[in-house]
Amino acid sequence: MTDGRIVRGRVGGFSPWEEEFGYSRAVAAGDHVHVAGSTAWVDGRIEHEGDPYGQTLAAFGVGLRALAAYGLTVDDVVRTRMYITHVRDAEEVGRAHRELFDAARPVATMVVVEGLIDSRMMVEVEIDAYRAGLAKTLEGKQP
Repeated sequence: MTDGRIVRGRVGGFSPWEEEFGYSRAVAAGDHVHVAGSTAWVDGRIEHEGDPYGQTLAAFGVGLRALAAYGLTVDDVVRTRMYITHVRDAEEVGRAHRELFDAARPVATMVVVEGLIDSRMMVEVEIDAYRAGLAKTLEGKQP
């Protein structure tokens, strides 16, 4: 499900693993929002199978939709992490990252890992965002 519903001040509803493994897609902590590892799992299926560039755009799309529940955008992103399953995909993953974040220029990490939860997944991303005064705007309401 990708409805981006807010659960107990946390954003959830983007993948079946959130419920199964007991985590939220995004959590606000003061003026910071941390987005859990996101993949190209969208609407119950993996998008762009075999395409690291497409999967990267889709994965960041999931994370950015979670940020939007707090009213944040790509301009609020301060850090990204990209986990890729093969070094040959680094250039395509980096190209997608640049297209999304070139103006914002967050700090970024890209790491090659042995595998992800589904072997068709080629990339998983994490996002951290910051907006001064966010905590104040969220006081007394769900994001």
